[in-house]
Amino acid sequence: MSEQFDNTAGPLTTESGAPISNNNQSEAAGVGGPLLIQDQVLLEKLAHFNRERIPERVVHARGAGAYGTFTVTADVTKYTKAKFLSQVGKETETFLRFSTVADSLGGADARRDPRGWALKFYTEEGNYDLVGNNTPVFFIRDAIKFPDFIHTQKRDPYTGSQEADNVWDFWSLSPESTHQVTWLFGDRGIPASYRHMDGFGSHTFQWVNEAGEQFWVKYHFKTDQGIKNLTQDEANKLAGEDPDSHQRDLRESIERGDFPSWTVQVQIMPAAEAANYRYNPFDLTKVWLNEDYPRITIGKLELNRNPQNIFAEVEQSIFSPAHFVPGIGPSPDKMLQGRLFAYGDAHRYRVGINADHLPVNRPHATEARNGNRDGLGYDGRHGGQKNYEPNSFGGPYETGQPLWAPLQLNGATGEWETPKHAEDDDYVQAGKLFRLMSEDEQDRLIANLSGFIAKVSRDDIIERAIANFAKADETYGKRLAAAVAELRK
Repeated sequence: MSEQFDNTAGPLTTESGAPISNNNQSEAAGVGGPLLIQDQVLLEKLAHFNRERIPERVVHARGAGAYGTFTVTADVTKYTKAKFLSQVGKETETFLRFSTVADSLGGADARRDPRGWALKFYTEEGNYDLVGNNTPVFFIRDAIKFPDFIHTQKRDPYTGSQEADNVWDFWSLSPESTHQVTWLFGDRGIPASYRHMDGFGSHTFQWVNEAGEQFWVKYHFKTDQGIKNLTQDEANKLAGEDPDSHQRDLRESIERGDFPSWTVQVQIMPAAEAANYRYNPFDLTKVWLNEDYPRITIGKLELNRNPQNIFAEVEQSIFSPAHFVPGIGPSPDKMLQGRLFAYGDAHRYRVGINADHLPVNRPHATEARNGNRDGLGYDGRHGGQKNYEPNSFGGPYETGQPLWAPLQLNGATGEWETPKHAEDDDYVQAGKLFRLMSEDEQDRLIANLSGFIAKVSRDDIIERAIANFAKADETYGKRLAAAVAELRK
């Protein structure tokens, strides 16, 4: 929680605490004369104003957040030794930041875009960050393609706008995106609010118990408010009338005591079963079928406290998939492996090397102890303590206990494709998803997709894009081709 300041008592002051005599007129060289450089109140205010926005996130720039509580409702100690999951009824403070992915900080909430789901658990063993989306899959499976993908979603270097040509050129040349694109252009592509959508860890993670047994796990957060979405027409209208619709809805629901909540579930796979599962369990473009690994309810997440300062708590909040606690670790998921570096690196650039010291980011149920000192924003919290280890002055020491179990590796290094399992291809799960949809849902999916594809200027890109959907399901492809042709007459 941020330290609270009394901003009403006493005189107005400068940042150094000196009282301000006049906050309405600048100091000038005579009546009507030019201003003076000695007016430090003016210079301090202007200099601070020029710098009071940190760089926005390259992705997930537009967001909203709230504090809450995670409560354990089922015994999972046979799967993980994580202390915050060690006892039914145990509560852990959390902070959850929602966001859109591609839009800038000044965009609108009600747009067709995945929603970021960044959840921080303030556990007694340190902060655990679970950074996912409101979809269980993603567009690509290897982190090396991520900058290229995001470049297609952002502004074109020549036109300064998002271009349908760029988006569909990349997607059509990356058939592994077919599953996520089907999600995105279906009904759940535009949630009605942050409260009315599910969340997912998306990646596969490792759990390890006290005995050292390993399990693979996927996280699901099922909204207790029910799924509610916007049609494209509803979203277009709302984005124009109230670009802050999702942020406002979240804040006001908490203010009135209508605390949003999610039922937390996991899918658990014994580590030994991964090698022979029908799909590669570490491929972010795939889900694990519920019939193979049913979801198990393990807890309840409730959001019950709004941040007091958006700039300090939402914009400066940082999350990293590399923030693990004992009993939880990474998997060989190539997207996750890339994010273990990229997120921390982004925060060190954007917020600063001491971003972890900020109230929203620092551990709340324990404290950080290490030799890191100095740098921009360092507050001197360590006093005169030694900044090296080992030392004989009572400093912190290593535990010798790894957070997670080692991964078994074999083979030569190389730029390998993600291994395919028995039923793996880039289209099978997209086809399953299409066939799960009702006729009305399919109609809206085709309308949403065709409306965007029809904006593409080149026939070869259009044909390649439609061909990917046809490989997922023949009817899917035929209906889409007909709809695009009609729009391009």
